[in-house]
Amino acid sequence: MAKKKQEEMSFLDHLEELRWHLIRATLAVVIVGFLAFMAKDFIFDTIIFGPKKADFVTYEFFCKISQTLGLDDSFCTEELPFQIQSRTMAGQFSAHIWTAIWAGFIIAFPYVLYEFWRFISPGLYDNEKKNARGFIVIASLLFFMGVAFGYYVISPLSINFLASYQVSPEVHNDIDLSSYIATVRASVISCGLIFELPIIIFFLTKIGLVTPEFLKKYRKVALVIVLILSAVITPPDIASQIVVSVPILILYEVSIVISRFVLRKQEKEDKALRRS
Repeated sequence: MAKKKQEEMSFLDHLEELRWHLIRATLAVVIVGFLAFMAKDFIFDTIIFGPKKADFVTYEFFCKISQTLGLDDSFCTEELPFQIQSRTMAGQFSAHIWTAIWAGFIIAFPYVLYEFWRFISPGLYDNEKKNARGFIVIASLLFFMGVAFGYYVISPLSINFLASYQVSPEVHNDIDLSSYIATVRASVISCGLIFELPIIIFFLTKIGLVTPEFLKKYRKVALVIVLILSAVITPPDIASQIVVSVPILILYEVSIVISRFVLRKQEKEDKALRRS
């Protein structure tokens, strides 16, 4: 019935429906963003500037690991050698607004997914809805895992290396506020989206664009891409690159398993239809 109703809707009806879903999703982001705007001290002093502090949990963890293994002790420091500054009149106010908006998007992400699901679900058959049950929960969980990984791993590694790097002792690092926030934001958002890989592979397999054989065939290519990305966003040492690469490679392998599972289930359903 839902499928029939969806087919009866005109193109303009679809656009109108999509518009209201986007409005509700945007409104949720704005409301949560407003709350984040009001919580300025916590958002900036505790979260945004957390990786700038030498006692950040990640630095302490890597310091203990490096001391235990007798490796480089660059994470064992009392203070990171850089200052953050704002060089424009509205720099801090703009940073406050945009940070609140991005915080609103991250926190409201499950609801944004919910609105997306409400838009596409009327066009699905009952068995397709059943197969996609739990989509919002799993996708949200993966996103928040990626956000945590980006915040606690990628951001500290990048900040510790880039802010401490010097071409000469004559150059002092005074990092612009927007540049610092952009580094943290890019690490968090990109990892959150990368961790959605299993969900993306699930739907790509469902529509026939990806197969397990395709993913296996290009596994080596994916490995090279992951290592290149790890080399770009982390300090130039093997340990840091491995820390970043391993979760992404695990996600890739999980995606292969998911793709295989989807195809097997489709084959069983096709056989059942033929028998009936």
